[in-house]
Amino acid sequence: MLEKSPDMRGEIKIIDIESLMPKDHLLRKIDNVIDFNDIYKMTEKYYCGDNGRPCCDPVTVIKIALIQYLFGIRSLRQTIKEVETNIAYRWFLHFNLDTPIPHFATISYAFNKRFPDKLFEEIFSWILEKAVEKKNG
Repeated sequence: MLEKSPDMRGEIKIIDIESLMPKDHLLRKIDNVIDFNDIYKMTEKYYCGDNGRPCCDPVTVIKIALIQYLFGIRSLRQTIKEVETNIAYRWFLHFNLDTPIPHFATISYAFNKRFPDKLFEEIFSWILEKAVEKKNG
């Protein structure tokens, strides 16, 4: 007997994003090993504490770059599109399902204007060191 599946796209449910994230996902493993809060100390001198527009969280900027690299996404614009629809990426960024995703131009500005290349090298070296420490420790 043929049975047609109902259209449940408009159904309202209460669910947490934590329960949707696979337990063995690479981003969960990374999040368990690395405390990304250290990035705030590394980037604080590039922000003004008392004036200007609110900025994009530097941890979000770094994590988006990490997602792009780890999953081989070719452009920042495409990375942002993927973050909009991928629950694992949202979980890693500590976003819920309706958190607005930063515009790709905001992330691009951080890469091209706000942070020097040397800072990105320092941060990614730090990430690799933390991962190796956890593996050997």
